[in-house]
Amino acid sequence: MFDQSTICAISTPPGIGGIAVIRLSGSEAVSIAEKAFVSPKDSKKLAEQGANTLHFGVIKSGKKLIDEVVVSLFRAPHSYTGEDIVEISCHGSTYIQQQVLEILILNGARLARPGEFTQRAFLNGKMDLSQAEAVADLISSGNAAAHKMAINQMRGGFAREINYLRSELLKFAALIELELDFSEEDVEFADRSLLIELSTRISSLLKKLTESFRLGNVIKNGIPVAIIGETNVGKSTLLNTLLNEDKAIVSDIHGTTRDVIEDVVNIDGTLFRFADTAGLRETTDIIETMGIERSYNQLVKAEIVLLVTDISGSVESIIERIWNIRSKIVNQHLIIIANKVDIATEEAQNKLSRFPLQPREALIFVSAKNRENLDNLIQLMKQTIDFGAVGNEEVIVSNVRHYEALNLAFNAIVRVIVGLESGISGDFLAQDIRECLHYLGEITGEITTDEVLGHIFKNFCIGK
Repeated sequence: MFDQSTICAISTPPGIGGIAVIRLSGSEAVSIAEKAFVSPKDSKKLAEQGANTLHFGVIKSGKKLIDEVVVSLFRAPHSYTGEDIVEISCHGSTYIQQQVLEILILNGARLARPGEFTQRAFLNGKMDLSQAEAVADLISSGNAAAHKMAINQMRGGFAREINYLRSELLKFAALIELELDFSEEDVEFADRSLLIELSTRISSLLKKLTESFRLGNVIKNGIPVAIIGETNVGKSTLLNTLLNEDKAIVSDIHGTTRDVIEDVVNIDGTLFRFADTAGLRETTDIIETMGIERSYNQLVKAEIVLLVTDISGSVESIIERIWNIRSKIVNQHLIIIANKVDIATEEAQNKLSRFPLQPREALIFVSAKNRENLDNLIQLMKQTIDFGAVGNEEVIVSNVRHYEALNLAFNAIVRVIVGLESGISGDFLAQDIRECLHYLGEITGEITTDEVLGHIFKNFCIGK
Protein backbone atom coordinates (compact mmCIF):
# COMPACT_ATOMS: atom_id res chain seq x y z
CA MET A 1 0.00 0.00 0.00
CA PHE A 2 1.15 3.56 -0.70
CA ASP A 3 -0.20 7.09 -0.61
CA GLN A 4 -2.98 7.28 -3.23
CA SER A 5 -3.36 11.07 -3.18
CA THR A 6 -3.02 13.04 -6.40
CA ILE A 7 0.40 14.66 -6.72
CA CYS A 8 1.66 17.62 -8.73
CA ALA A 9 5.03 19.17 -9.57
CA ILE A 10 6.87 21.30 -12.10
CA SER A 11 8.66 18.81 -14.36
CA THR A 12 10.82 21.23 -16.33
CA PRO A 13 14.06 22.69 -14.92
CA PRO A 14 13.71 25.62 -12.49
CA GLY A 15 13.94 29.13 -13.90
CA ILE A 16 12.57 31.04 -16.87
CA GLY A 17 12.08 29.33 -20.24
CA GLY A 18 9.91 29.28 -23.33
CA ILE A 19 7.50 26.80 -21.75
CA ALA A 20 7.14 24.93 -18.48
CA VAL A 21 5.37 21.62 -17.85
CA ILE A 22 3.39 21.00 -14.67
CA ARG A 23 2.42 17.39 -14.10
CA LEU A 24 -0.45 15.83 -12.15
CA SER A 25 -0.80 12.13 -11.37
CA GLY A 26 -3.49 10.26 -9.45
CA SER A 27 -7.12 9.22 -9.53
CA GLU A 28 -8.29 12.85 -9.20
CA ALA A 29 -5.77 14.37 -11.63
CA VAL A 30 -8.36 15.09 -14.30
CA SER A 31 -11.01 16.49 -11.96
CA ILE A 32 -8.47 18.75 -10.16
CA ALA A 33 -7.15 20.14 -13.47
CA GLU A 34 -10.70 20.56 -14.75
CA LYS A 35 -11.51 23.03 -11.92
CA ALA A 36 -8.95 25.50 -13.27
CA PHE A 37 -8.97 24.75 -17.01
CA VAL A 38 -11.37 26.36 -19.47
CA SER A 39 -11.39 25.55 -23.19
CA PRO A 40 -13.00 28.35 -25.24
CA LYS A 41 -13.42 26.10 -28.31
CA ASP A 42 -14.53 22.84 -26.72
CA SER A 43 -17.71 22.48 -24.68
CA LYS A 44 -16.64 19.07 -23.36
CA LYS A 45 -15.09 18.85 -19.93
CA LEU A 46 -11.68 17.22 -19.51
CA ALA A 47 -13.31 14.22 -17.83
CA GLU A 48 -15.21 13.56 -21.06
CA GLN A 49 -12.14 13.73 -23.29
CA GLY A 50 -10.31 10.70 -24.64
CA ALA A 51 -6.90 9.45 -23.62
CA ASN A 52 -3.72 10.71 -25.31
CA THR A 53 -5.31 13.99 -26.43
CA LEU A 54 -4.21 17.64 -26.36
CA HIS A 55 -6.49 20.55 -25.43
CA PHE A 56 -5.91 24.28 -25.81
CA GLY A 57 -7.42 26.62 -23.23
CA VAL A 58 -6.71 28.89 -20.29
CA ILE A 59 -5.99 28.45 -16.59
CA LYS A 60 -8.05 30.67 -14.32
CA SER A 61 -8.04 31.40 -10.62
CA GLY A 62 -11.65 32.42 -10.03
CA LYS A 63 -12.16 35.12 -12.67
CA LYS A 64 -8.44 35.93 -12.90
CA LEU A 65 -6.76 34.75 -16.10
CA ILE A 66 -3.38 33.15 -15.37
CA ASP A 67 -2.18 31.88 -18.76
CA GLU A 68 -3.03 30.23 -22.05
CA VAL A 69 -2.00 26.59 -21.87
CA VAL A 70 -2.05 23.21 -23.63
CA VAL A 71 -3.26 20.28 -21.53
CA SER A 72 -2.13 16.72 -22.32
CA LEU A 73 -4.36 13.92 -21.05
CA PHE A 74 -3.19 10.34 -20.32
CA ARG A 75 -5.47 7.67 -18.88
CA ALA A 76 -4.63 4.82 -16.50
CA PRO A 77 -3.14 2.31 -16.92
CA HIS A 78 -1.52 3.54 -20.16
CA SER A 79 0.59 6.33 -18.69
CA TYR A 80 4.05 6.80 -17.21
CA THR A 81 2.87 6.20 -13.63
CA GLY A 82 0.05 3.79 -14.46
CA GLU A 83 -2.41 6.41 -13.10
CA ASP A 84 -4.36 9.23 -14.76
CA ILE A 85 -1.86 11.94 -15.71
CA VAL A 86 -2.47 15.53 -16.77
CA GLU A 87 0.40 17.66 -18.06
CA ILE A 88 -0.13 21.41 -18.31
CA SER A 89 2.22 23.22 -20.72
CA CYS A 90 2.27 26.91 -19.84
CA HIS A 91 4.60 29.83 -20.55
CA GLY A 92 7.90 29.55 -18.68
CA SER A 93 7.51 32.52 -16.34
CA THR A 94 8.38 31.52 -12.77
CA TYR A 95 5.34 33.53 -11.60
CA ILE A 96 2.99 31.62 -13.92
CA GLN A 97 4.47 28.27 -12.86
CA GLN A 98 3.96 29.02 -9.17
CA GLN A 99 0.44 30.35 -9.74
CA VAL A 100 -0.63 27.19 -11.62
CA LEU A 101 0.96 25.01 -8.95
CA GLU A 102 -0.80 26.88 -6.14
CA ILE A 103 -4.17 26.54 -7.92
CA LEU A 104 -3.72 22.77 -8.29
CA ILE A 105 -2.80 22.41 -4.60
CA LEU A 106 -5.83 24.52 -3.57
CA ASN A 107 -8.00 22.25 -5.74
CA GLY A 108 -6.90 19.12 -3.86
CA ALA A 109 -3.48 18.00 -5.13
CA ARG A 110 -0.34 17.86 -3.01
CA LEU A 111 3.23 18.66 -3.96
CA ALA A 112 5.13 15.58 -5.14
CA ARG A 113 8.22 14.36 -3.33
CA PRO A 114 11.51 13.84 -5.25
CA GLY A 115 11.14 10.94 -7.68
CA GLU A 116 7.55 10.22 -6.65
CA PHE A 117 6.22 9.98 -10.22
CA THR A 118 8.83 7.31 -11.06
CA GLN A 119 8.28 5.64 -7.70
CA ARG A 120 4.58 5.29 -8.54
CA ALA A 121 5.53 3.85 -11.93
CA PHE A 122 7.53 1.18 -10.06
CA LEU A 123 4.82 0.52 -7.45
CA ASN A 124 2.17 0.25 -10.15
CA GLY A 125 4.23 -2.29 -12.09
CA LYS A 126 5.10 -0.04 -15.04
CA MET A 127 8.82 -0.73 -14.54
CA ASP A 128 11.05 -2.64 -12.17
CA LEU A 129 13.45 -0.97 -9.74
CA SER A 130 16.51 -1.23 -11.98
CA GLN A 131 14.58 0.46 -14.79
CA ALA A 132 13.39 3.19 -12.42
CA GLU A 133 17.01 3.89 -11.40
CA ALA A 134 17.96 4.02 -15.09
CA VAL A 135 15.55 6.95 -15.50
CA ALA A 136 17.74 9.04 -13.19
CA ASP A 137 20.86 7.88 -15.07
CA LEU A 138 19.26 8.86 -18.38
CA ILE A 139 18.43 12.35 -17.12
CA SER A 140 21.98 12.88 -15.86
CA SER A 141 23.76 11.24 -18.83
CA GLY A 142 26.43 13.61 -20.07
CA ASN A 143 27.83 11.67 -23.02
CA ALA A 144 26.74 9.26 -25.75
CA ALA A 145 28.01 6.13 -23.97
CA ALA A 146 26.23 7.00 -20.69
CA HIS A 147 23.04 7.73 -22.63
CA LYS A 148 23.16 4.41 -24.50
CA MET A 149 23.88 2.47 -21.30
CA ALA A 150 20.95 4.12 -19.47
CA ILE A 151 18.58 3.58 -22.41
CA ASN A 152 19.46 -0.12 -22.55
CA GLN A 153 18.83 -0.51 -18.82
CA MET A 154 15.59 1.52 -18.90
CA ARG A 155 14.28 -0.71 -21.69
CA GLY A 156 14.81 -3.72 -19.45
CA GLY A 157 18.11 -5.18 -20.71
CA PHE A 158 19.57 -5.56 -17.23
CA ALA A 159 16.27 -6.73 -15.73
CA ARG A 160 15.93 -9.48 -18.35
CA GLU A 161 19.39 -10.79 -17.43
CA ILE A 162 18.56 -10.83 -13.70
CA ASN A 163 15.11 -12.37 -14.20
CA TYR A 164 16.63 -15.13 -16.34
CA LEU A 165 19.09 -15.98 -13.56
CA ARG A 166 16.35 -16.01 -10.93
CA SER A 167 13.94 -18.13 -12.95
CA GLU A 168 16.64 -20.74 -13.64
CA LEU A 169 17.61 -20.90 -9.97
CA LEU A 170 14.01 -20.93 -8.72
CA LYS A 171 13.33 -24.27 -10.47
CA PHE A 172 16.04 -26.00 -8.47
CA ALA A 173 15.21 -24.06 -5.31
CA ALA A 174 11.70 -25.53 -5.44
CA LEU A 175 13.06 -29.06 -5.80
CA ILE A 176 15.52 -28.61 -2.92
CA GLU A 177 12.72 -27.26 -0.72
CA LEU A 178 10.59 -30.28 -1.70
CA GLU A 179 13.40 -32.61 -0.62
CA LEU A 180 13.36 -30.98 2.83
CA ASP A 181 9.65 -31.84 3.15
CA PHE A 182 10.52 -35.50 2.52
CA SER A 183 13.80 -35.55 4.45
CA GLU A 184 12.77 -38.66 6.43
CA GLU A 185 12.35 -40.65 3.21
CA ASP A 186 15.91 -39.73 2.13
CA VAL A 187 14.94 -38.94 -1.48
CA GLU A 188 16.52 -36.52 -3.99
CA PHE A 189 14.30 -34.63 -6.42
CA ALA A 190 17.03 -32.27 -7.66
CA ASP A 191 19.73 -33.71 -9.90
CA ARG A 192 22.97 -32.58 -8.21
CA SER A 193 25.02 -32.71 -11.43
CA LEU A 194 22.53 -30.43 -13.21
CA LEU A 195 22.50 -28.09 -10.22
CA ILE A 196 26.31 -27.85 -10.29
CA GLU A 197 26.15 -27.08 -14.01
CA LEU A 198 23.48 -24.41 -13.47
CA SER A 199 25.26 -22.85 -10.47
CA THR A 200 28.54 -22.69 -12.40
CA ARG A 201 26.77 -21.00 -15.32
CA ILE A 202 25.07 -18.51 -12.98
CA SER A 203 28.35 -17.75 -11.19
CA SER A 204 30.01 -17.02 -14.57
CA LEU A 205 27.21 -14.62 -15.54
CA LEU A 206 27.31 -12.89 -12.16
CA LYS A 207 31.09 -12.53 -12.39
CA LYS A 208 30.76 -11.02 -15.87
CA LEU A 209 28.17 -8.53 -14.63
CA THR A 210 30.23 -7.47 -11.60
CA GLU A 211 33.32 -7.05 -13.77
CA SER A 212 31.34 -4.77 -16.11
CA PHE A 213 30.93 -2.30 -13.22
CA ARG A 214 34.43 -0.93 -13.84
CA LEU A 215 33.40 0.13 -17.36
CA GLY A 216 29.93 1.24 -16.24
CA ASN A 217 31.31 3.43 -13.47
CA VAL A 218 33.78 5.03 -15.88
CA ILE A 219 31.04 5.75 -18.43
CA LYS A 220 28.68 7.16 -15.82
CA ASN A 221 31.12 9.25 -13.76
CA GLY A 222 34.02 9.80 -16.14
CA ILE A 223 37.48 8.27 -16.43
CA PRO A 224 39.57 9.29 -13.38
CA VAL A 225 42.96 10.56 -14.56
CA ALA A 226 45.79 11.44 -12.15
CA ILE A 227 48.46 13.82 -13.44
CA ILE A 228 51.62 12.85 -11.53
CA GLY A 229 55.22 14.01 -11.70
CA GLU A 230 58.02 16.03 -10.15
CA THR A 231 57.81 19.79 -9.67
CA ASN A 232 58.07 22.04 -12.74
CA VAL A 233 57.77 19.28 -15.33
CA GLY A 234 54.60 20.85 -16.82
CA LYS A 235 51.73 19.08 -15.03
CA SER A 236 49.68 22.26 -14.51
CA THR A 237 50.42 23.44 -18.05
CA LEU A 238 49.18 20.09 -19.37
CA LEU A 239 45.97 20.33 -17.29
CA ASN A 240 45.28 23.88 -18.48
CA THR A 241 45.88 22.86 -22.10
CA LEU A 242 43.58 19.84 -21.86
CA LEU A 243 40.85 21.93 -20.22
CA ASN A 244 41.39 24.96 -22.49
CA GLU A 245 41.43 27.26 -19.46
CA ASP A 246 43.83 28.54 -16.80
CA LYS A 247 42.62 26.23 -14.06
CA ALA A 248 45.98 25.71 -12.35
CA ILE A 249 48.64 28.28 -11.51
CA VAL A 250 51.74 27.89 -13.70
CA SER A 251 55.01 29.16 -12.27
CA ASP A 252 58.76 28.54 -12.43
CA ILE A 253 58.73 28.35 -8.62
CA HIS A 254 58.95 24.75 -7.37
CA GLY A 255 56.07 23.44 -5.28
CA THR A 256 53.41 25.88 -6.55
CA THR A 257 50.69 23.18 -6.61
CA ARG A 258 50.14 22.03 -3.04
CA ASP A 259 46.69 20.51 -3.27
CA VAL A 260 44.78 18.40 -5.79
CA ILE A 261 43.12 20.48 -8.53
CA GLU A 262 40.25 18.61 -10.18
CA ASP A 263 38.02 19.23 -13.17
CA VAL A 264 35.83 17.26 -15.56
CA VAL A 265 35.89 17.68 -19.32
CA ASN A 266 34.07 15.97 -22.18
CA ILE A 267 36.59 15.19 -24.93
CA ASP A 268 35.13 13.75 -28.14
CA GLY A 269 32.17 12.28 -26.23
CA THR A 270 34.28 10.74 -23.44
CA LEU A 271 34.18 12.18 -19.93
CA PHE A 272 37.55 12.57 -18.17
CA ARG A 273 38.00 13.55 -14.51
CA PHE A 274 41.46 15.11 -14.31
CA ALA A 275 43.32 15.58 -11.03
CA ASP A 276 46.46 17.74 -11.12
CA THR A 277 48.57 16.85 -8.09
CA ALA A 278 51.39 18.34 -6.07
CA GLY A 279 54.88 17.79 -7.48
CA LEU A 280 56.73 14.75 -6.14
CA ARG A 281 59.98 15.67 -4.41
CA GLU A 282 61.77 15.56 -1.08
CA THR A 283 60.65 18.49 1.10
CA THR A 284 60.55 19.64 4.72
CA ASP A 285 57.53 21.87 4.10
CA ILE A 286 54.62 20.36 6.09
CA ILE A 287 51.91 21.71 3.77
CA GLU A 288 53.70 20.54 0.63
CA THR A 289 54.26 17.11 2.24
CA MET A 290 50.50 16.80 2.80
CA GLY A 291 49.94 17.70 -0.85
CA ILE A 292 52.40 14.99 -1.98
CA GLU A 293 50.55 12.40 0.16
CA ARG A 294 47.33 13.40 -1.61
CA SER A 295 49.12 12.94 -4.94
CA TYR A 296 49.81 9.29 -4.12
CA ASN A 297 46.18 8.87 -2.95
CA GLN A 298 44.96 10.14 -6.34
CA LEU A 299 47.33 7.74 -8.08
CA VAL A 300 45.69 4.76 -6.35
CA LYS A 301 42.15 5.93 -7.22
CA ALA A 302 42.89 6.74 -10.88
CA GLU A 303 42.06 4.60 -13.89
CA ILE A 304 44.77 6.34 -15.93
CA VAL A 305 48.03 7.71 -14.52
CA LEU A 306 49.71 10.40 -16.59
CA LEU A 307 53.33 10.49 -15.45
CA VAL A 308 54.61 13.84 -16.69
CA THR A 309 58.39 14.07 -17.08
CA ASP A 310 60.80 16.72 -18.43
CA ILE A 311 62.61 15.22 -21.43
CA SER A 312 64.85 18.30 -21.62
CA GLY A 313 66.45 17.15 -18.34
CA SER A 314 68.03 13.90 -17.19
CA VAL A 315 66.75 10.72 -18.85
CA GLU A 316 68.16 8.67 -15.96
CA SER A 317 65.98 10.55 -13.45
CA ILE A 318 62.94 9.94 -15.68
CA ILE A 319 63.62 6.18 -15.72
CA GLU A 320 64.08 6.21 -11.94
CA ARG A 321 60.71 7.99 -11.55
CA ILE A 322 59.02 5.43 -13.86
CA TRP A 323 60.26 2.55 -11.68
CA ASN A 324 59.09 4.39 -8.56
CA ILE A 325 55.57 4.94 -9.94
CA ARG A 326 55.37 1.37 -11.25
CA SER A 327 55.82 0.08 -7.71
CA LYS A 328 52.76 2.04 -6.54
CA ILE A 329 50.19 1.10 -9.16
CA VAL A 330 48.37 -2.21 -9.70
CA ASN A 331 45.81 -2.23 -12.53
CA GLN A 332 45.98 1.36 -13.71
CA HIS A 333 47.05 2.34 -17.19
CA LEU A 334 50.33 4.27 -17.11
CA ILE A 335 51.04 6.83 -19.83
CA ILE A 336 54.56 8.27 -19.60
CA ILE A 337 54.51 11.81 -20.97
CA ALA A 338 57.90 13.11 -22.05
CA ASN A 339 57.10 16.82 -21.95
CA LYS A 340 59.03 19.83 -23.29
CA VAL A 341 59.98 17.96 -26.45
CA ASP A 342 60.32 21.35 -28.16
CA ILE A 343 63.55 22.05 -26.21
CA ALA A 344 64.82 18.47 -25.81
CA THR A 345 67.73 16.88 -27.65
CA GLU A 346 67.20 14.11 -30.18
CA GLU A 347 69.65 11.96 -28.20
CA ALA A 348 67.48 12.18 -25.05
CA GLN A 349 64.35 11.26 -27.02
CA ASN A 350 66.04 8.24 -28.63
CA LYS A 351 67.39 7.08 -25.28
CA LEU A 352 63.97 7.20 -23.59
CA SER A 353 62.31 5.59 -26.64
CA ARG A 354 64.40 2.46 -26.04
CA PHE A 355 63.11 2.07 -22.47
CA PRO A 356 61.17 -1.26 -22.28
CA LEU A 357 57.48 -0.74 -21.56
CA GLN A 358 55.23 -3.18 -19.73
CA PRO A 359 51.61 -4.13 -20.60
CA ARG A 360 49.14 -1.28 -19.93
CA GLU A 361 51.95 1.27 -20.43
CA ALA A 362 52.60 3.79 -23.19
CA LEU A 363 55.17 6.51 -23.92
CA ILE A 364 54.46 9.74 -25.78
CA PHE A 365 56.51 12.87 -26.49
CA VAL A 366 54.60 16.15 -26.19
CA SER A 367 54.94 19.86 -25.68
CA ALA A 368 52.09 20.89 -23.40
CA LYS A 369 53.01 24.55 -23.84
CA ASN A 370 52.78 24.37 -27.66
CA ARG A 371 49.95 21.76 -27.74
CA GLU A 372 52.26 19.47 -29.71
CA ASN A 373 51.05 15.82 -30.00
CA LEU A 374 48.17 16.36 -27.56
CA ASP A 375 45.63 14.86 -29.97
CA ASN A 376 47.61 11.61 -29.91
CA LEU A 377 47.70 11.76 -26.11
CA ILE A 378 43.91 12.05 -26.02
CA GLN A 379 43.59 9.05 -28.36
CA LEU A 380 45.91 7.06 -26.08
CA MET A 381 43.74 7.91 -23.07
CA LYS A 382 40.56 6.90 -24.89
CA GLN A 383 42.09 3.59 -26.00
CA THR A 384 42.71 2.55 -22.39
CA ILE A 385 38.95 1.93 -21.96
CA ASP A 386 37.22 -0.62 -24.17
CA PHE A 387 33.82 0.83 -25.07
CA GLY A 388 33.00 -2.12 -27.33
CA ALA A 389 30.49 -3.53 -24.84
CA VAL A 390 28.41 -0.33 -25.14
CA GLY A 391 28.32 -0.58 -28.93
CA ASN A 392 27.34 -4.26 -28.72
CA GLU A 393 24.51 -3.36 -26.30
CA GLU A 394 25.84 -5.75 -23.68
CA VAL A 395 24.48 -5.41 -20.15
CA ILE A 396 26.75 -3.06 -18.20
CA VAL A 397 26.39 -2.45 -14.47
CA SER A 398 26.82 1.20 -13.47
CA ASN A 399 24.89 1.36 -10.20
CA VAL A 400 26.74 0.78 -6.90
CA ARG A 401 23.64 -0.78 -5.30
CA HIS A 402 23.40 -3.31 -8.13
CA TYR A 403 27.13 -4.03 -7.94
CA GLU A 404 26.97 -4.77 -4.21
CA ALA A 405 23.91 -7.02 -4.62
CA LEU A 406 25.56 -8.90 -7.50
CA ASN A 407 28.69 -9.45 -5.39
CA LEU A 408 26.61 -10.87 -2.55
CA ALA A 409 24.64 -13.08 -4.96
CA PHE A 410 27.92 -14.30 -6.47
CA ASN A 411 29.31 -15.21 -3.03
CA ALA A 412 26.10 -17.12 -2.26
CA ILE A 413 26.17 -19.12 -5.50
CA VAL A 414 29.86 -19.95 -4.96
CA ARG A 415 28.88 -21.41 -1.57
CA VAL A 416 26.23 -23.48 -3.37
CA ILE A 417 28.87 -24.88 -5.74
CA VAL A 418 31.27 -25.67 -2.89
CA GLY A 419 28.43 -27.27 -0.92
CA LEU A 420 27.38 -29.44 -3.86
CA GLU A 421 30.93 -30.59 -4.47
CA SER A 422 31.41 -31.47 -0.80
CA GLY A 423 28.01 -33.16 -0.52
CA ILE A 424 26.46 -31.03 2.24
CA SER A 425 22.82 -31.52 3.21
CA GLY A 426 19.92 -29.94 1.37
CA ASP A 427 18.96 -27.52 4.15
CA PHE A 428 22.34 -25.75 3.88
CA LEU A 429 22.10 -25.68 0.09
CA ALA A 430 18.58 -24.25 0.33
CA GLN A 431 19.79 -21.43 2.59
CA ASP A 432 22.51 -20.35 0.13
CA ILE A 433 20.15 -20.61 -2.83
CA ARG A 434 17.59 -18.46 -0.97
CA GLU A 435 20.32 -15.87 -0.30
CA CYS A 436 21.29 -15.73 -3.96
CA LEU A 437 17.64 -15.33 -5.00
CA HIS A 438 17.17 -12.64 -2.35
CA TYR A 439 20.02 -10.46 -3.60
CA LEU A 440 18.97 -10.86 -7.24
CA GLY A 441 15.42 -9.89 -6.22
CA GLU A 442 16.74 -6.77 -4.49
CA ILE A 443 18.08 -5.48 -7.80
CA THR A 444 14.76 -5.54 -9.65
CA GLY A 445 12.68 -4.64 -6.60
CA GLU A 446 10.90 -7.97 -6.16
CA ILE A 447 12.37 -7.83 -2.66
CA THR A 448 12.71 -4.35 -1.19
CA THR A 449 12.00 -2.13 1.81
CA ASP A 450 10.67 1.37 2.33
CA GLU A 451 14.15 2.41 3.47
CA VAL A 452 15.74 1.27 0.19
CA LEU A 453 13.02 2.94 -1.90
CA GLY A 454 13.38 6.17 0.06
CA HIS A 455 17.14 6.19 -0.50
CA ILE A 456 16.79 5.57 -4.23
CA PHE A 457 14.09 8.10 -5.06
CA LYS A 458 15.24 10.94 -2.79
CA ASN A 459 18.00 11.70 -5.33
CA PHE A 460 15.55 12.20 -8.23
CA CYS A 461 14.36 15.63 -9.33
CA ILE A 462 10.91 16.49 -7.94
CA GLY A 463 9.04 16.48 -11.27
CA LYS A 464 10.24 12.98 -12.20
